[in-house]
Amino acid sequence: MDDDEDVLDVMTSMLEDLGCEVLYARSGTEALHLLKNDRIDIIITDINMPDIDGVELARRAKQQKPDLGVLVVSGRETAGGGFPVLRKPFTHADLEHTMTGTIGSC
Repeated sequence: MDDDEDVLDVMTSMLEDLGCEVLYARSGTEALHLLKNDRIDIIITDINMPDIDGVELARRAKQQKPDLGVLVVSGRETAGGGFPVLRKPFTHADLEHTMTGTIGSC
């Protein structure tokens, strides 16, 4: 989830290239609703989001699904509230390395 449409499109493309099936949300509330889908194994969210910030979304998501993989991304923040952080801008290789080394593959 990202509030920048261009970033969301690029991330979706990168994740699909890695073999992921991507569902995306435009708000934290929408993302929490999507988590009712049993196929979701990983959530990726920007830290700075409207309505529910990414760290709070990650905390609530882990409460709903304790085994959920979480990755937060940010262009400004360095702390992810205990969750792995991928700094923007990042490359396809950066995302792949983080996915396979930290939170699991799709």
